[in-house]
Amino acid sequence: MGRATKEVALEAVEAGDKKKAKEWINRMGEESIFSHDAYMNWVVELLDYIYVHDGAEALEEAIRKNFEREEGELIESFKKMGLREQVQTYAKGLRMHFQKLEIEEDDEKVSIKMVPCGSGQRLLESGAYDPPRRLSRMKPHRITWNRPNFPIYCAHGPLQEIIAIEKLGHPLYVHWFPDEVATESCRFCFYKDPKRIPEEVYKRVGMRKPKK
Repeated sequence: MGRATKEVALEAVEAGDKKKAKEWINRMGEESIFSHDAYMNWVVELLDYIYVHDGAEALEEAIRKNFEREEGELIESFKKMGLREQVQTYAKGLRMHFQKLEIEEDDEKVSIKMVPCGSGQRLLESGAYDPPRRLSRMKPHRITWNRPNFPIYCAHGPLQEIIAIEKLGHPLYVHWFPDEVATESCRFCFYKDPKRIPEEVYKRVGMRKPKK
């Protein structure tokens, strides 16, 4: 009980005990998803409280408290990377949601999609926005992509785009989402030429696409 699960799993691998190694690896996965969900639920309840008591502007300010620093650091690191490394780095982050990834490429962009979304979609499908929990669905605002009935957990997605536009002139990656947000995963799209990012992406967060 007092040893880290990773430690005993590696020990079983080194000993050639496949059965034990598999058991410990499965346990490590269970422990990880438990921790993931505990923090996800903690965060969404805090977001909900801020929105209900202080409104959308206060919610945006609260999310910015972390994301402005986080996105700033990501922007600086991505400036030193090519497209391939950017996609690989972001995929590594998405894998922390413990879901499979679908990755596609066309002439314009590279797209990553979790199957299913390991946070927003899972919250929705768990009934978190229904009684008795009743998490908030937000009114149109720039941190809802100006969409109504917006699941509160997902408000960080628009803000990630806003912060990148403010700092870089364009989103690092674009969220393309289903008609009903969180009913399936967003696609996280890395455009090979940021100038090809559609004007719609800027308009939906109340911003203008640069002319050059």
